[in-house]
Amino acid sequence: MRRTVMLLALGASLIAWTPVAARSAPPPPGASECRLPPGWDQIAARGARVVVFGEVHGTRESPAFVGDLACALAVKGERVLVAVEHFSVADADYQKAWSLPDAAFVPALTGSGWAGREDGVASEAMLAMLVRLHRLAQAGRKIDIVAFSGIKDEAQAREFATLVGQGPHDAAQAENIREAAARRPYDHVLVLAGNTHACKNPVTYTAPAFEPMAMRLGRSVSLVALNMTSAGGTAWTCEAKASGNKADDSECAAHPLGKAADLNRAPFIALGALPGGQPDPDYDGVYWLGPVTASPPAVPDQSPKRNP
Repeated sequence: MRRTVMLLALGASLIAWTPVAARSAPPPPGASECRLPPGWDQIAARGARVVVFGEVHGTRESPAFVGDLACALAVKGERVLVAVEHFSVADADYQKAWSLPDAAFVPALTGSGWAGREDGVASEAMLAMLVRLHRLAQAGRKIDIVAFSGIKDEAQAREFATLVGQGPHDAAQAENIREAAARRPYDHVLVLAGNTHACKNPVTYTAPAFEPMAMRLGRSVSLVALNMTSAGGTAWTCEAKASGNKADDSECAAHPLGKAADLNRAPFIALGALPGGQPDPDYDGVYWLGPVTASPPAVPDQSPKRNP
C-alpha cells in the first residue's frame, strides 16, 4: 500500500529528554554483528550508486534493515550516505548533531522536527537506526546522513514553481539527495522514503499526476528502486477514522498492514518480483522484511490535548 506523507504540527524542541529507543540502542557493532542481506550481490552487480528503499512508514523492521545494510557496507570500509525522509529545512541542524559526541546527539537531533510527528517517519525505529549509525561514525566508520524531504528554501521553491500537485515536493527531494551525494565520493547512497516517492514512473493515481523523487533522481544518477514487501503485521500510520466525515479526521496509531506473501525466509533483496509473484513496473525489485511490527513516535506530542 502506498501512502503519502501526512505533515503534522511540530511541538517545541526537547533539550534534556532521552527517548527509550535511544537509551536501548546497541553499541557500535563489529563485522560479525551486521551482515549484507541476501540478494545484495544483485544490486552490487548493477553498479547502482543510489538504492532507494520505498517503505510503508512506521515499522520497526524497515529502518533496521537499512541500518544493518549501512553498517555492513561501512564495516567493509565503504563510504555510505543514508538519506532519510525528514524535513530538509532541518538538515543543517542534523549535520551539527552528527558532529556531536554520543551523549549530546539525541537531544540535538530530536530537537528539530520530531516532537508530535506521528506519521511513522519520526519513529522509535528511525531514531534507533540513526543512533546506531552515529555511533558507528563516531567510531571512525565513513557514514553520513542527510534530511532530504521537501522544499529547503525560497530559491528551490521558485525553481520548481511551475510543477503541479506534489511535483515540487518530489522534485526538491530528488535535488536535495543529488546535491548531498555529490559532496563526497560515496560508494553507496541509501535512501529510505515512502514507497510513492520511490516509484520510477509517473504517479497517476493522484490528481494531478506528478513525477516522483526516484524517477527524477534516476535521470542523473545510477539508481535502483526497491519496494518494501512483508508477511503483514502492523505499522504506525495515520488512517481516516471509520466514523469520520472530515478530511482531516484521522487516527495515528498501530494499524494492520496487509501481507504480500507467505515466505518462511529471513529478510532479503530481490530484483524483479518475489518468488511466484509478478514484477511491479514502478520498481526494480523488492526488499522482504517478513512479519512487521508498528514503531510509535520517538518523541510523542506533549502539548495539552483539547476536547473537540
